[in-house]
Amino acid sequence: MSDLLKVLIVDDSAITRGLFEKAFVRNNFEIIASVSNGRKAVDFCRDHSVDIVVSDYNMPEMNGIEAAKIIIGEIGIPVLIYSDDPSIKTDVLATGAAFEKKPSLQAFDDFVFTQFTNKVRAAVEKAKNEGLTPHSSHSDRYNDLVSDKESLFNDEHSFKVLCIGASTGGPTAVQEVLAGLGNNFPLPVLYTQHIDIGADEKMVRWFNQVCPNIPMSLAKDGEIAKKGHVYMAPADKHLVIDYVKNNLPVLKLSDEPPERFLRPAVNKLFRSAAKLFKNSCLALLLTGMGQDGAEGCKEIINAGGFTICEDESTCTVFGMPQAAIEMKAASRVLPRQCIARAVVKMTRV
Repeated sequence: MSDLLKVLIVDDSAITRGLFEKAFVRNNFEIIASVSNGRKAVDFCRDHSVDIVVSDYNMPEMNGIEAAKIIIGEIGIPVLIYSDDPSIKTDVLATGAAFEKKPSLQAFDDFVFTQFTNKVRAAVEKAKNEGLTPHSSHSDRYNDLVSDKESLFNDEHSFKVLCIGASTGGPTAVQEVLAGLGNNFPLPVLYTQHIDIGADEKMVRWFNQVCPNIPMSLAKDGEIAKKGHVYMAPADKHLVIDYVKNNLPVLKLSDEPPERFLRPAVNKLFRSAAKLFKNSCLALLLTGMGQDGAEGCKEIINAGGFTICEDESTCTVFGMPQAAIEMKAASRVLPRQCIARAVVKMTRV
């Protein structure tokens, strides 16, 4: 049995696929298949063992980003997307995929492609380190988990703020949750996402395109968070609640040192919400690498609030929710497709 990494090549150009196939083989990969669009890639990955998908972005029927959302989020296979257009990098990273500039076919030599295949190997290794593994198909066993409000929490709660924390694969997860909240959501939403410097403004623009039902903006120091609006922590700034005015959170951006090498840190937001809103705080901890947010969830629970952690079956990386669950800091554990419905039932009283 071969120990070579099994790569699926996805490109609508037969010439590019041929060049890539020869170059990957020369660099000790096994070509498991090559296909011409994202739809075919998704179908192949559902039925075959693949170590990584290496895909073009612009293709007919289904582009690389659309395919990556399914291949990473539902099947659990790492993806590297290449393109000549650097403007798509933020959208690519939002899916949990890696991004690389497309090697020049005019200067397609061994040195250039060896560098490229090294990036492919690094993407596979990163996925392993973050715990990305193929998922089994989602079960219907959760369909009745949020059938009534009483099954989720007792009547002592009257929520006044929703906090969300996420990392690897988070933007796609948060997009699905926000889209499911409908129009006129009755709480302010505070969102901390681990994100690279320079990517936050593009991320907010993307959210406003894909979730028109609930507007989002980068949080500003000193502003009062309004109901039915999402405030995202800027890159390299902790987002916390400074104080409460008329039952609404007043936001503060902090340059305090990173926590566990992270700024913004989910724990910072969750702790401030626990301190100021106590049992009126509702928090979601979604897919992500590491343990950030677990301690904050525990403080929310201790203050009488309520936390929902994403189930392993739908996480791109289970690290953050798993850490909270192991600390007994999850009031409920739900798959992604059930979270928005649960939040709506708990907040629309």
